Amino acid sequence: MDLFEHEARDLFERHGVPVPRGKVATTPESARAVAAELGGSVVVKAQVKTGGRGKAGGVKVVHSPDDAEQAAEDILGMDITGHLVHQVLVTEASAIAEEYYLSFLLDRAARTFLAMASAEGGMDIETVAATKPGALARIPVDPLTGVDTALANRIVKAAGLPTAAADAVCALWTVFTEEDATLVEVNPLVLTTDGTVVAVDGKVTLDANAAFRQPSHAGFVDSPDENPLERRAREAGLNYVKLDGDIGVIGNGAGLVMSTLDVVAAAAAEAGARGPANFLDIGGGASAEIMAAGLGVILDDEQVRSVFVNVFGGITACDAVAAGIVRALALLGDRAAKPLVVRLDGNNVAEGRRILVEAAHPLVTLVDTMDDAASAVAKLAAAEPEA
Repeated sequence: MDLFEHEARDLFERHGVPVPRGKVATTPESARAVAAELGGSVVVKAQVKTGGRGKAGGVKVVHSPDDAEQAAEDILGMDITGHLVHQVLVTEASAIAEEYYLSFLLDRAARTFLAMASAEGGMDIETVAATKPGALARIPVDPLTGVDTALANRIVKAAGLPTAAADAVCALWTVFTEEDATLVEVNPLVLTTDGTVVAVDGKVTLDANAAFRQPSHAGFVDSPDENPLERRAREAGLNYVKLDGDIGVIGNGAGLVMSTLDVVAAAAAEAGARGPANFLDIGGGASAEIMAAGLGVILDDEQVRSVFVNVFGGITACDAVAAGIVRALALLGDRAAKPLVVRLDGNNVAEGRRILVEAAHPLVTLVDTMDDAASAVAKLAAAEPEA
């Protein structure tokens, strides 16, 4: 789960990471009040879970409460790469002497943690990594020993950061471990003109699998900005992620669904369709209710033009899956108005196919192989709509 900047800031402050004073505002008037309370120059920043805020005009430095009110009025309601701005963070402006980059993340490939730091902060770290790889220090962190003062000093020395940044490194490691994060990033971490190290911007991604031991994280759910289809799927207990294509994908098992996305993407490119519209794993139980919930979410996506149901029968046999599909279409009624391509394989596949053939639902096309099914569903998505 990604956090808003202001939520990351609050976690930083809780664990001793130095941050500028600031508060969230949801109206221009409240932004003015926060600016008046802080005094002096302030920064008004759009709170959205995406990058590119500055380029989009979502970050403004102002020098009076009146200007803060105007800046908030300009920013609130903005659409930044598909994210609507509902709130702004108003913080005191820092007198910046130097800018750095610092992060801790889960390095899945190496199966360990990784510290990344650079003396060239304030810009896209991807650009630094691509154009000046030597300017980005990468220090593995042993999960058993973590970050102590010695390693913190090693990190700042390797990156060319001032020694004063070591305390912030240790504090950010505490955020990373105690909050069960998979990413903690500060860009920029700044050295002010009076020699203070401050985290003026932050990004945190929390491990949702650890939510059971982090009850305080429940308040981080992003209801206003969350995709309504993802919210509905979560409430139904479905493992769903919204994508940008026009072909709905539903399968049982994360590995099968991921493979299906790859095959659908290739078929869509050949047919002239946009590609997968979602990831949806219904898991091992494909009851009529689960299938109806999954199909309902996908069919209610206005971008979807066709749906690929790809199921391998295991503990839940293909005949039960087929019966679930037939029952789901009956439950959905008129909402089921987009073509479905179904591929079944595995346990009781012959009986499952027989059930679908006998049902003879006009929207369902039964295809034997995954490649052929992907090709069929892509052609349906690419076809011109009937007049």
